[in-house]
Amino acid sequence: MTQSNAYVWLVSIMVAWGLNVVALKVLVEAFSPVAMTSLRIFTAGLAVMAVLAIQKKLAIPSAKQLGIIVLIGLFNIVGHHYFLSVGLKGTTAVNTGLILGLIPILTAIAALIFLKASLTPLKIMGILIGFGGVALVMMAGSTGEFSIAAGDWFILLAAVTQAISFVLIKKMTVDLNVIVLTGWMMITGSIILGIISLLTEPSGYASLLTGEGYHYAVFFASAFIATGIGHMIYNNAIRLIGPSEAAVFTNLNLLFSITGAAILLNEPVFVGQIVGFLLIVAGVLSGSGAVDHWIRSRQLKRGV
Repeated sequence: MTQSNAYVWLVSIMVAWGLNVVALKVLVEAFSPVAMTSLRIFTAGLAVMAVLAIQKKLAIPSAKQLGIIVLIGLFNIVGHHYFLSVGLKGTTAVNTGLILGLIPILTAIAALIFLKASLTPLKIMGILIGFGGVALVMMAGSTGEFSIAAGDWFILLAAVTQAISFVLIKKMTVDLNVIVLTGWMMITGSIILGIISLLTEPSGYASLLTGEGYHYAVFFASAFIATGIGHMIYNNAIRLIGPSEAAVFTNLNLLFSITGAAILLNEPVFVGQIVGFLLIVAGVLSGSGAVDHWIRSRQLKRGV
């Protein structure tokens, strides 16, 4: 991947990630969520390792690199996927997709903290608008009435941990191949998730034997395409164009997850969710720095 074609790859991955929200909703209803997630991430990690082996880039990380891998993995894999899987049990795929749409704004906030990025009036306005949109979505719940679904809080935590991990990837992987990072992060993270499952889900792994054929097809598609390939491409894009710029593309993820949930799962979409969606998109474009970047580009073209 080069900087010039990173945007094309990002659009493709947003389609896969949007539909993956629908896939995960199906999977958490069929299996114990954490056990399923640990095995799904481990399968994705093996796929990444296979790609590295084919490219002859498979490497054993040093002790220092392993520490970085585990640290980022606690946010990118363990925290994000734990909260996502548990949260999906208590809310709709539509709400999940909308709340995850806050990730670009959360990424911008994390960049302010960890990367000392600049804060402009437009970013402040965007952050406030985006959070207002998510608050509206959460209050709309899964019935259209003003009540917050239990799973929404977990999805919000999933968004927070993912945003932190994106900034950590930009900050801490200067001397580490991003694909190697992704593969080992999945392997180590899935092991930690497996331990959590054994402690919290007594019959978690046994539930994985009770699915139907289409459940396993969805499982492997989610593991290989959305999680394995998707994370390789997205993490690499972060290195090329930056976390805030890459995060803007999650607006497409937002659109595809809502559309997929409505069509494939027959989930209703309420007025509060639609208004929240529009506020989140507006907030992301402003809060992530995209509008500031567009204004600067226009000024440079005009010679201002």
